Amino acid sequence: MDTFSKLSSMLLHALETREPTVDLLESFVNHWKSITNYYITTTDDSRPVRQTEIPWCLRQMLDILVYEEKQQVEETGACLEYLLQHKLLETLCTLGKAQYPPGMVQQVLLFFSKFLSQIQKPLLQLVNVYRPVQTEVEEAQFLLVVCSRVKQDPPTLRNILQIVDSPAARALASDQSHSDTQSSNHRMEATPPPSQSDSSTSSSVQSESGLLWALLQLTSSARGSVALKAYEGLLLLSALQAEPSGEILSDQTLLGELLAGKLLQLYSLLPMEDLDPGEVQSWPHKPWSSQFSHWRSDLRSASDHMTNFFSWLDFLDHLMEEAPQVLALKLARCVHQIWMFDILQPQLLHTCEQVVLVSTSILCVAVRFVRSRSLLDQLVHFLLRTNTLSPLLLQRCDHISDQISFASLSLVDELLQKAHEDILDVLVLGFLQSRSYVSPQEDKWTESNEAHEDSNGLEEDPFFSENMFSESQLLPPPPPPPRCSSSSAPLPGLGSAADVVNSFLCLVPVQVRSAQLFQEGGYESYVHDAHTQVTECRSLSLSWDWPPSLPAPSSAEGEEFFEGPLLKVLFDRLGRVLEQPYELNLKLTAVLSRLSSFSHPLLHEYLLNPYVHLSHCSRSLFSVLIRLMGELMQRIQRVPDLTDSLLNTRRDLLGLNTTSSRLEHVTLLRGLVVLEEFCKELAAIAFVKLGRP
Repeated sequence: MDTFSKLSSMLLHALETREPTVDLLESFVNHWKSITNYYITTTDDSRPVRQTEIPWCLRQMLDILVYEEKQQVEETGACLEYLLQHKLLETLCTLGKAQYPPGMVQQVLLFFSKFLSQIQKPLLQLVNVYRPVQTEVEEAQFLLVVCSRVKQDPPTLRNILQIVDSPAARALASDQSHSDTQSSNHRMEATPPPSQSDSSTSSSVQSESGLLWALLQLTSSARGSVALKAYEGLLLLSALQAEPSGEILSDQTLLGELLAGKLLQLYSLLPMEDLDPGEVQSWPHKPWSSQFSHWRSDLRSASDHMTNFFSWLDFLDHLMEEAPQVLALKLARCVHQIWMFDILQPQLLHTCEQVVLVSTSILCVAVRFVRSRSLLDQLVHFLLRTNTLSPLLLQRCDHISDQISFASLSLVDELLQKAHEDILDVLVLGFLQSRSYVSPQEDKWTESNEAHEDSNGLEEDPFFSENMFSESQLLPPPPPPPRCSSSSAPLPGLGSAADVVNSFLCLVPVQVRSAQLFQEGGYESYVHDAHTQVTECRSLSLSWDWPPSLPAPSSAEGEEFFEGPLLKVLFDRLGRVLEQPYELNLKLTAVLSRLSSFSHPLLHEYLLNPYVHLSHCSRSLFSVLIRLMGELMQRIQRVPDLTDSLLNTRRDLLGLNTTSSRLEHVTLLRGLVVLEEFCKELAAIAFVKLGRP
């Protein structure tokens, strides 16, 4: 009877019982106890973790946490409360660092990554979450997830970096942020190079940033996928636009010093003595992310080191474009101090020609690559406002070494292509502003009339033949180029477009011209390129608030005009175009033509007005060319068979010479070809800027 009674009771109970509910907390705790019991009962320390139940238990715990959150959207579930109160994450970190059983660290990091990415509640501000996160920084995927969550919830940045939110720290950060913002709104001359005290200030706020340091270390990983995640993590943190984030990273971390320090580290790996300056100057621009398609950990060649350096420079430039202003300014100043001021400047002042050549060439590439305003500001400040360096860089445009002269001219050429008003102000416009190159005794109309008389007087010069001004050599009417703007009318006193264009075309005497011998076009072949360059220069200067007309000439008596160190070396070099290497002459004329393409009234007048009446001891581009033509007509008297020699020279320059015979007077003849083409180029620029005659 007892047996029957028990069976009946069981059946009755089964009928009355509903479908049992799963106790999530009990299941969660049981899975956790299964993990901890393994360490109590197992003595085999060589068994891999994948051969145990630990991975399965961790997956079950994660599934329970995700399911629980979906069921309790607003409140924190019991399982998550248990995980936080019993510090399960810290315990897992300890087990992972012990690497017992083998492979445990990967399982822990996998759990952490999925936990942070799948749980929607903000967790990083909780001490029991960000402390274990801070200790496990070895794996890139985990750190990228952390950075992604910080981007979603920017206030957690202070927690994840373990920055104490003390009143003193807040006051210091506020003062520095206000100071940096003010200085960035002033002219560059008010922005001194950073000092060592900046680093000590940041260090006093926060001496070490584990997350930032770990990301930086991972950028050098042997695996490209790991390094890419580290790059992306740094970008995510630096691009936080929430108001305090930029100040935190700028003033309370060493992010700027860490990033600039890696730039210095990569630069120090460049084999300066083995690098070819020409190859460096022509280094192609590639986005920083392109390096990961062919990532190599074993850097053997100089090219590999160059790629790494310029990729990191491009990454910093991109980061400064994305970062808040205060952080971008801090990083740019760190690059200025740590790389430019401490390393590049001594190399540029070095006595070894190879060191000077390579460092100047690297600067050329850096100027060409930079797009962010903050880094460009610091580059321009370094190159043009460093007292011990700036005059020397310009003087080297006329250096005894043609290679150094070429590299220095290339640096100037790169600067002139950047959208920065200070470049032209410092290099050229500041010296032309007084217009003391204009003779004070003549007004504009007298200048124009006398210039016409002077040009007519050239016909009586024995070096200029009568048919030099024949109708066939004067201005042909090429198709009009597209209008650059409605403001392309000639400036007052500049003469008509036809007069100006013909003045440059008639500079080279007919008997020494060779383009027509080779059936090459006249100046009209340069009009398209001139229009492109004038348009580029005009777009650069759109926001520079240049005056529409010329200022009044200086009324100071006896004021001696100085064209400035840049124009001085350019004019000096131009005067020696007949005795310089061909490549150097091409670079020289490229710089002068680019200067002539800018639309500032002073540049119009000084470089493209043949009729300006110069004051005593002053010179202009046109006057230098006039003197050069006189010297040319004397020198060509020594060249036999001038016509054939010029024709062979042009063939040689175009690579069409089938003979290997050595040309005599090759430097003089090549200089003459450059001079003829340069005059046509200037005529085309004047044609585009002044409008169709």
